[in-house]
Amino acid sequence: MKIGVDMPELLPKDWADALQPVLQPNYIGRIQEFLDTVYLVDTVYPERQNVFAALKETPLNKVKVVILGQDPYPNPGQAQGLSFSVPATMALPKSLINIYKELTDDLAVTAPNNGDLHRWAKQGVLLLNTVLTVPAHHAGGHAGEVWEQLTDEIIKLVAERNQPTVFILWGKQAQNKKQLINGEQNLVLKAPHPSPLSAYRGFFGSKPFSKTNEFLQKNNVAPIKWV
Repeated sequence: MKIGVDMPELLPKDWADALQPVLQPNYIGRIQEFLDTVYLVDTVYPERQNVFAALKETPLNKVKVVILGQDPYPNPGQAQGLSFSVPATMALPKSLINIYKELTDDLAVTAPNNGDLHRWAKQGVLLLNTVLTVPAHHAGGHAGEVWEQLTDEIIKLVAERNQPTVFILWGKQAQNKKQLINGEQNLVLKAPHPSPLSAYRGFFGSKPFSKTNEFLQKNNVAPIKWV
């Protein structure tokens, strides 16, 4: 491992430049060491080149919306490095089925025909998980290891900009990050998680997609084309 690894070697340069002043000097080296270890000794998702896919797909100055997830899907072939997204060839996970159900009800549209959410990311929707890797078949297995300092700083960094931003927090773990989101210019939308265990407790009917676009348009920002 290269102990003095530079942040841009791991993160896209725009994110690296903004995060450099707020992260501990040795922190990126710790991430590099963690990745070198876990990918060597275990099956880990997403594929290593996609760990920072959310930041690569959505540059900092393009972020309009943040959809916060917990950690990647722990089953083979699903995780892409974007929260809630799966490759177009994969069957939809149950949480994403419920997200699409709310999307169709909210906007009176036909649901997308696949679960690949790169189309959202390219429009400025940062699909960020609070933990960026997961061991196979062990949801939450890398929580508390190394990622939270980075993802907390990403949330704070986005929230502190002058640009009005929508933060969509589904479930208690995402809502625990509300304290990191400062600034009257931002909109925070909270609802239960879209998983089958909780979606009927208030996720359905929460209308996050129309509320997001209404807020963006009110602030003279182009809305998201959700379908």
